[in-house]
Amino acid sequence: MRQEKLRPTLPAVIALGSNLGDREAILRAAVAEIGRTDGIIVDAVSSLYETDALKPEGIDLSAPAYLNAVLLVRSALQPHALLEALHVVEQAHDRVRVERWGDRTLDLDIITFAGLEQHDDTLTLPHPRAHERAFVLAPWHEIQPNAELPGHGPITPLLAATYESPRLYARWER
Repeated sequence: MRQEKLRPTLPAVIALGSNLGDREAILRAAVAEIGRTDGIIVDAVSSLYETDALKPEGIDLSAPAYLNAVLLVRSALQPHALLEALHVVEQAHDRVRVERWGDRTLDLDIITFAGLEQHDDTLTLPHPRAHERAFVLAPWHEIQPNAELPGHGPITPLLAATYESPRLYARWER
């Protein structure tokens, strides 16, 4: 029997962040690895944006700044399988989960997945804080300005309502 190849058709938005190590190289490598994952096609990549580290207590200027980006992908994987695939990429870059919102070599989050709204012990869709995070909204707006965040509406006014101001760090060169 012939095995069918996975056909990526479900749209998803993935946020990337790094504030340890060679941040730019890590993010660029992660994008390439995601693009090589069976069942995922990367359709668009934002520029890289730099933001101050955000901790549960607020902005932490003593911590290394983050580089952030957003990907638009199509996935044949269901949400939990996509999250597992992203965790494999994080682990390849020595991601350590010690403290909540701690410094990290690589953080990959599913922001939206095919317009689904769901919540369980492992995954909440859309991402529960995306609507208030300029470091997600600014790069997303760059590559999909008419996007909507399920349950929150168009991202343009959401971005305008944030207090952060991500700094353009580098344009993505193909």
